[in-house]
Amino acid sequence: MTEHTPMPKVSRLEVIQSGARRRWTPAKKRRIVAETDQGPRQVSATGRQYGLSASQLFGRRRLARDGRLGGDDEGVGFAQAVIACEGAASLRSVSPPIAQGRMEILLANGLRVIVGKDVDAGALARVVGALDRR
Repeated sequence: MTEHTPMPKVSRLEVIQSGARRRWTPAKKRRIVAETDQGPRQVSATGRQYGLSASQLFGRRRLARDGRLGGDDEGVGFAQAVIACEGAASLRSVSPPIAQGRMEILLANGLRVIVGKDVDAGALARVVGALDRR
């Protein structure tokens, strides 16, 4: 039955690379976004240079403007925090009492944040800023 197949027994194999997902570090993303601010039509030129679409770059510019593109310290993590609404009595009974070396921050929107004394100030400022915007 193999005599009737139109394909030869040995055929050429061609490997086509698809657009594999790239991983950009936050520092590299910030550098690319900074290049787009250097003059007119820089978004499309920078996009072509790095293989990015204009919509990706505009999205990254928006994230950078909002301070959400990536932190300065890549190794910074979040400290353990307890967040509770002031109006919910059930949540207040669940939250642990404030231990020595911890601080409690009451936000204007009624949220409460409890963090340890060794929390990174930059990370805490970003968390409080995000919660305050809610």
